[in-house]
Amino acid sequence: MQNLLKRFLHYVQMDTQSDANSDTTPSTEKQWKLAKYLANELEEIGMQDVTLDENAYVMATLPANANGKNIPTIGFIAHFDTSPDFTAAHVKPQIIENYDGTDIWLNKEKNILLSPSYFPELLAHKGQTLITTDGNTLLGADDKAGIAEIVTAMEYLLSHPEIAHGKIRVGFTPDEEIGRGAHKFDVKKFGADWAYTMDGSEVGELEFENFNAAAATVTITGKSVHPGYAKDKMVNSMGLAHKFLSLLPENQVPEKTSGREGFFHLTSQNGSIEKTTLSFIIRDHDSRAFEEKKLFLKELTEKLNTAHGNFFSCQIEDQYFNMREKIEPVFHIVDIAEQAMKDLGIKPIIKPIRGGTDGAQLSFKGLPCPNIFAGGHNFHGKYEYVSLENMEKAVAVIVRIAELTAGR
Repeated sequence: MQNLLKRFLHYVQMDTQSDANSDTTPSTEKQWKLAKYLANELEEIGMQDVTLDENAYVMATLPANANGKNIPTIGFIAHFDTSPDFTAAHVKPQIIENYDGTDIWLNKEKNILLSPSYFPELLAHKGQTLITTDGNTLLGADDKAGIAEIVTAMEYLLSHPEIAHGKIRVGFTPDEEIGRGAHKFDVKKFGADWAYTMDGSEVGELEFENFNAAAATVTITGKSVHPGYAKDKMVNSMGLAHKFLSLLPENQVPEKTSGREGFFHLTSQNGSIEKTTLSFIIRDHDSRAFEEKKLFLKELTEKLNTAHGNFFSCQIEDQYFNMREKIEPVFHIVDIAEQAMKDLGIKPIIKPIRGGTDGAQLSFKGLPCPNIFAGGHNFHGKYEYVSLENMEKAVAVIVRIAELTAGR
């Protein structure tokens, strides 16, 4: 498992941040570095049919070694981009061995502390090896932990031919963090009957429900006039933006919701007198509530146009949908993952994802794809960390799923 740690540390030190404002695939040129590295690494460990396509999607095959007909081909998938929400430049991971349950200084100079008083889940990792940030960047465990686990599991199966398994496909994708990770994923080329994304958090997580998701852009156009002569003439778009924001449901925001509760999330606002742009993401597990949220933004736009003049516009684009409807008809794929965890002494935690995953889009493209834990916590920021022992458990789950699938 030392290869697992070495691998992970190498991956996270490559900046692969994606960019929602780009229209290329991958959205940033720097994602190519890790994509090319992974293609080479997969060949080096002995994987076959390794491909890197023109959009930076990496795929490879571990041939079957089990005897028997009709053994399904399964896949394991992870994404190599990191979130645009926080810088990933010059990641300097810190390793805390035998964590004792006390505060961890990420950066004394900037007074940045990773403390169980604020993050009580840290206490579940006492005695483990933690990998943290230095307080200046995110870590990138989302989802480079998943990649490291998949590669390590394939390496393990290659070196242990006594473990019977069917054909296994692996896939690594760009741009998941901006909702495009599966847009150009070639499901037919991948050729699996089903797959699992290794993109969850806490050990035991097994998820087959996710948010329905949309992105909304509200644009407010103003009129700039010299402030000394602005009476009844100036229209300050920033002031109108404030009116718009004040009318949103105050309890339907990420920081006040949990479980299957949806939300409106203002991700950015850029403004001047002449023009202000508000960017939102809309999320809800329930399809009816999801549609109601989209309708609410459109009706609010119309209401404010009526009250203040036609200064508001709202554009909404669906991103992905709840994969539950695609997983339930083939629920044995969840059963296999659940049994794998139980066989390894891991308590399965089956719950909806409060986020997105490549598996959602892939499920609607014909590749049913539940999500499994990768072991990291506090994604998308400087408090991100992962436990090495939990990553090892994820590797074991992958291996056991392969074994169980062949056995069925």
